[in-house]
Amino acid sequence: MMRFAHVTTCVCFLATAGLAAAQAHAQVQGVDWASYRDAYRAVVVFEKYGGAKTLLQNHLQLLPREKGVLGEGVQLILKGKTVQTSLAFDALGRGVLPLIKTAYDENAVLAPNRPIGPFALRARVSIATQADNTYDAAELRAACEQALDFARHTDAGARSRQCVGVRLVFPKKGTDTTVKLRRPDAEAALPVTQGAAFAGDADADFPVVNYRFGNERAQLVTYSAPLAIVPLFE
Repeated sequence: MMRFAHVTTCVCFLATAGLAAAQAHAQVQGVDWASYRDAYRAVVVFEKYGGAKTLLQNHLQLLPREKGVLGEGVQLILKGKTVQTSLAFDALGRGVLPLIKTAYDENAVLAPNRPIGPFALRARVSIATQADNTYDAAELRAACEQALDFARHTDAGARSRQCVGVRLVFPKKGTDTTVKLRRPDAEAALPVTQGAAFAGDADADFPVVNYRFGNERAQLVTYSAPLAIVPLFE
């Protein structure tokens, strides 16, 4: 049985209007920064959500608008009057936003540690990964349903959608991207394609494996840990 870790504070299907408006204003003024308060509000929606979310994790994603791809070593600096810290990112540009009341009260700003041009911040919800790289299909479906319920909580347009599968996203280099579909009577490798981790991402060059749910009893076994497991809705 697959064991999902509960992530309490770890971006999804939304960026709040306030976050987008604040960034747009900053870019019009020629300054590339974002409001910590707006990023906080976007992320805390997940923290305050009362529905089931034990199989999910929540991140903040930094997305350059022009280049589309983050360079190595880019961090997001949180700076207020008395608070300063940095937020490191994974290969998808995701990190955990620290929820700091003092930074919120001081209306701190978020800015990359080096120029990357205009950028967007997104709240991204994904499915928790497993240390043993083994995923029961039924539990992946349950995790997808949790993600869909949260999407419906934040976006009325998601109410007509259904869970159809998951996308496993892997690093671009130095990783075995093999994913085996293991059934009681057979085992086969799933095809690897190139694509974006999340819908709308400009960087569409990640190795991805898409698995669509069926009625079968099955497990997905990965040879390396995926960067993310993204729920797929249609």
